[in-house]
Amino acid sequence: LLSCRLYCEEAKDPKRRSCQTVLAEALDIVIRSFAPILPHLAEEVFQYIPYKKDSEGVFRTGWINASSAWKKPGIEEAIEGACAMRDSFLGSISGKNALEYEVIIVIEPGLLFELMEALQAEETSSVSQLNEIMMASQTTLLSELPKEIPSDANIVKGTFLINLEGGDICEQSSYKVIAQPIAKAKCPRCRRYTAESSSTPCPRCLQVLAAGKGST
Repeated sequence: LLSCRLYCEEAKDPKRRSCQTVLAEALDIVIRSFAPILPHLAEEVFQYIPYKKDSEGVFRTGWINASSAWKKPGIEEAIEGACAMRDSFLGSISGKNALEYEVIIVIEPGLLFELMEALQAEETSSVSQLNEIMMASQTTLLSELPKEIPSDANIVKGTFLINLEGGDICEQSSYKVIAQPIAKAKCPRCRRYTAESSSTPCPRCLQVLAAGKGST
């Protein structure tokens, strides 16, 4: 997920910038957490952070001060639910390359489906947050089984318990994950199987490359 955002997206793309922001916040918290027991190491790491504006040192800039904006109701449950489905998907392909597959997630209308929609607004996507978590080349989110399922597809059933508002909202939801080999070619840039031919970048990469040429 990180490598795709950092190395495949345009330099100023919000997806890439948001990833850098999360990494910066995580590094700051880790440094301040071990500073009391590893002061010299913490100070050395702190001084080498390239985006820090001050040079007062880790011990003079305060303790951990994570913003409340990071706490968004439902996000943790959405990620955990997607990770559970990813584990079902990866288990169904027995160690094979996940990028060689497309995934269809089927969830009946309800809270779990709404949480997954927060990660993927489109029905089918190769660039959504949900698809990045699934580690596939393409993910489709449906509320009912498709009419036709290829004979070589793997179908896995699972359940996920949603626990929100400290237990005030609980819902057990079932899901199906259908994994089938993807028919598209491997993109020479992002390595996902989303290109029309192996010699041509996929639509997302073509757009990024075009934007890069336009900014130079």
